[in-house]
Amino acid sequence: MAHTFGVDLRGIIDLLSHHLYSSPRVYARELLQNAVDAITARRALRPDAPGEVVIEPIDSGTGGTLRISDTGIGLTEREVHDLLSTLGRTSKRDELGFARQGYLGQFGVGLLSAFLVAERIRLVSRSAKGGPAVRWTANAAGDYEVEVLDGAGADREVPVGTTIELVPNRDSEHWLERDVVRALVVEYGELLPVRVVVAGEVVTSETLPWAQDALGYGARVLGVQPFDAIPVEVPTVGLTGVAYVLPRGVHPGARQSHRVYLKRMLVGDSIEGLLPEWAYFIRCVVDSSSLRPTASRESLYQDETLLAVREELGRQVRDWLVRLDATDPDRTSALLDAHHLGIKSLARVDDEMLRLVERWLPFETTDGGQSLRQFKRKHGSVAYVPDVDEFRQLAPVAHAQGMGLLNAGYAYDVEIMDRLVALDGPAAARRVAPNEVLAALGEPEPDVERALRDRLALAKDVLERHDCEAVPRDFDPGSLPALLVTNVEGERKRDVEQAGEQADPLWAELLGSLVSSESDASQRLVLNCRNPLVRRLAGLNDSALVELTVESLYVHALLQARRPMRPKDTAALNRSFLELLDRAVGGHS
Repeated sequence: MAHTFGVDLRGIIDLLSHHLYSSPRVYARELLQNAVDAITARRALRPDAPGEVVIEPIDSGTGGTLRISDTGIGLTEREVHDLLSTLGRTSKRDELGFARQGYLGQFGVGLLSAFLVAERIRLVSRSAKGGPAVRWTANAAGDYEVEVLDGAGADREVPVGTTIELVPNRDSEHWLERDVVRALVVEYGELLPVRVVVAGEVVTSETLPWAQDALGYGARVLGVQPFDAIPVEVPTVGLTGVAYVLPRGVHPGARQSHRVYLKRMLVGDSIEGLLPEWAYFIRCVVDSSSLRPTASRESLYQDETLLAVREELGRQVRDWLVRLDATDPDRTSALLDAHHLGIKSLARVDDEMLRLVERWLPFETTDGGQSLRQFKRKHGSVAYVPDVDEFRQLAPVAHAQGMGLLNAGYAYDVEIMDRLVALDGPAAARRVAPNEVLAALGEPEPDVERALRDRLALAKDVLERHDCEAVPRDFDPGSLPALLVTNVEGERKRDVEQAGEQADPLWAELLGSLVSSESDASQRLVLNCRNPLVRRLAGLNDSALVELTVESLYVHALLQARRPMRPKDTAALNRSFLELLDRAVGGHS
């Protein structure tokens, strides 16, 4: 024997209020939606049918009921039983269960949202198809009554359409009061293509506000004057609107919050997924006739249609960037200053954006702020360092030697360099290792170098303690006593040794053959023989003072390199400082 499911309406209301809808405020949207859909259905039968929704809120503090009336198609007695009293049943689907075009609602739960604020609903309706008027009364417990108003006088008093009255439940009366109702109706329905009247005031507009004054409307919605307004359109889904470029930079991980209307009814003003992730500096206001909302109508359904819209809107934003680059260089530069991360992100995968970045985006270089094109014009190719601190350490030395270096230590920089190489060939950009800068430094005078190496031999234990070797060189600027650079070969040798300890003998021997026989220290302390302090170090005879000076130079170079300090580095800093202070004070006692 077949049985039907029983439904606990209180449980359904709890489900709607705590899991489907974010707030009781959506009742206003759902009732508006039903009224507009009813008018749409009536106009399908008779295009010149009137289209008006009249809402009479509760006067503040007086109690009573909220009333919403529409001039829609109305309901027959049979439809009242079938549609209003069956959860999930809706007239807005065809015989196969698919959504009909032109209707806002599709899920058959809209009227139930009224129970979020009401303890009782009274509905009176008369169908444009003919028949008597019908009264439907339901309460939150799940009971309902249907009454046919078949008297002659009743028929004359009830026009075609539907009137709904809400009797508020305890603690929800404020949701039905004039100021709140007006604010909700304006928020959700001010763009609806029908006349909506709240407490005698027309609150809808026939024209889309962004079509009249895009920048002014954007300033109202965003709370700040946009950098620009980009008209967007996707005819396949009936989408029109504006993409607003934010005037100031935002974090790339910031949520995209777009204002989306569906058939001119607001879905939400924090809708995500409408644009590609790289377009985080764009905020859209759009209206569509075909995007699919979720059952709560507070977000968009993530389907292939939305994916296609996202790609198309991203393409239109990108085309605007290309046009701006071609027509207004000053504004392009200002845009890149504000939103360089988003543009750089797009340049990783888009050739035209890469060329825009190449022409206009300033990078930090040894010659100051320059675009990639300017840098290549002077130096032939882009020699870059992928670490910010390493660049800042090497930059003054490289500049003094006439070498051009570019700082590629920020987000997406290395990927952009890789993209340049992929498009323009290996000579377009190359990564510079610290040893390459070291190789460009001059050799010191033989006497100075010999004396300095003798003194460094006295500080051998200090250098080994810090996994470092000292290298004398002669370079500008003379004010810089020492430079601490990473020894790539030394680090590689250490990695191989660690791997060899865990490998079989044959594999360990093979790994060992792959490394050079150079020093295995992971760092090199490059001492500048043009610096007066280093030259004085070459003349010291006190071995303790030599050790103290070398360790102090190491700590100073470490701080200059902005590297994280290990516990032994911190100890060396404290020790060298206190010993030097002690010698200074003792020398003047």
